[in-house]
Amino acid sequence: MFAAALRPASLVARRVVFKPARTAISARALSISAARRSEHATPQIYGEGAKAGEIPTDENQSTGLERLQVLGAIEGVEVFDLAPLDSSRVGTLADPIKVYSLEPERIVGCTGSPAESHELLWFTLNRDKNRRCPECGSVYALDYQGSGDHAEHH
Repeated sequence: MFAAALRPASLVARRVVFKPARTAISARALSISAARRSEHATPQIYGEGAKAGEIPTDENQSTGLERLQVLGAIEGVEVFDLAPLDSSRVGTLADPIKVYSLEPERIVGCTGSPAESHELLWFTLNRDKNRRCPECGSVYALDYQGSGDHAEHH
């Protein structure tokens, strides 16, 4: 009985082993985007690295957003606003708590008013609609400061 069960499996295995494999050739076009022309220089998101035999510093080896933060710290500029939102009052529909943003959408956490009066609740703000915290009722509005055509690029 065991041999009868193995027979169909062995036939399939032989077909797979002896069947020549097809190789698919795919071609992909490469495109180059035009360089942007403006008065501002493109920020360097890659460090120059360390010279041979030296240990690199954060300024030399950081890349991307970390590099932006390191260069901002050197200049004395706080790149990322990590200060908490105003929790001394409850935002209302007439006077919501404004949340600064360069993006058309931002995730906000509410801990209540006064601060830490309820568990942290996260919700998404967008520039079209104010949001109300379901726990404390505080209203938040996005203070969008980005460019007007940002949404069309995504």
